[in-house]
Amino acid sequence: MKHIIILGDGMADEPIDSLGGKTPLQYASTPYMDKLAQLGVSGMLKTVPDGFHPGSEVANLSVLGYDLPKVYEGRGVLEAASIGVELNPGELAMRCNLICIEGDLLKNHSAGHISTEEADELIRFLNERLGSDRVRFYTGVSYRHLLVIKGGDKYLDCTPPHDVPLHPFRPLMVKPGILEATETADLLNGLILKSQELLKDHPVNLKRIAVGKDPANSIWPWSPGYRPAMETMQQLYGFSKGAVISAVDLIRGIGTYAGLEVIYVKGATGLYNTNYEGKAQAALEALKTNDFVYLHVEASDEAGHEGDVALKIRTIEDLDNRVLRIIYETLQTWSESVAIALLPDHPTPCAIRTHTNNPIPFVIYKPGQTPDSVTHYDEFSAQKGKFGVLEKDQFIREFLS
Repeated sequence: MKHIIILGDGMADEPIDSLGGKTPLQYASTPYMDKLAQLGVSGMLKTVPDGFHPGSEVANLSVLGYDLPKVYEGRGVLEAASIGVELNPGELAMRCNLICIEGDLLKNHSAGHISTEEADELIRFLNERLGSDRVRFYTGVSYRHLLVIKGGDKYLDCTPPHDVPLHPFRPLMVKPGILEATETADLLNGLILKSQELLKDHPVNLKRIAVGKDPANSIWPWSPGYRPAMETMQQLYGFSKGAVISAVDLIRGIGTYAGLEVIYVKGATGLYNTNYEGKAQAALEALKTNDFVYLHVEASDEAGHEGDVALKIRTIEDLDNRVLRIIYETLQTWSESVAIALLPDHPTPCAIRTHTNNPIPFVIYKPGQTPDSVTHYDEFSAQKGKFGVLEKDQFIREFLS
């Protein structure tokens, strides 16, 4: 039997008054998610271990069954792997957002979802002006980029920018976690302030302002770490070949370290306008030659960060109709059985516009299995599922068994 995980990043939420007390998952029209619930077995999964921040890097590593205390080194190192940056001993990697500062406030974490083309011009400019033998900037996707510092100390207190929209940015700048990290923290804060001076009048930003878009007028480094020591999924679980499909460098980097083939899909953006059908078809093609496929769709998470309830409902319905429907219906015509798991990595409630560490709903469908009594896929129905609440590697081992 082959296996595919379909992960809707951040699509879990909390009840919303404007939806009659329903969550977006409960409110949305999701006939194929509900079909999986009717045919499969449901439960809840704790994806954020105690003591960890509910970041996507933590939650996705947890979904794949990795022991976070042993392998976690932040998201910067994972994105470095995706970009193709080889980290040497003593090199510190950090996610480096391009953000929008308005006055003293961190207006948003994404510089208005700046395009990769615009961002690349800004990152290359910053590397020319602020880069050195010790400091290097690398372009990623949209607002998500990479900063590498030789000899940097990872013991830093950093604030994820998507956690603090419309907060004053200065109190949130980098702080040393230990005394020895003070020099690294000072270096990073200097880079933040220098980037603001350099970016405020850059032609890219002047053009964005002229058409009513948010400028990318500051960097924001966070999630520091060194190169991790991770076993591949093949080593952990015994299958021969696997693949990952995502528009996000973070997930591609996890896939790289996990020994999965990284598959790129034209038009995959990480936003509501992503190429849903292209990702579904890519997943089906990957299943023909791989035992395991991890299909990641970012759109609902970004809608949650924007606090846009209507958009979040739309992204959930698009995942159901434009991804899950295509995959499920096509697999019914195959002679080989394929197990499907559906879940988010973490909740991203629209009301607070950031991640929480609450357990998430999942369903596992295996052809021929005996289903439980759950008939809808959502945060509350799944609590009644046969699996109860799983944690650590219990979900992935149950799925792959």
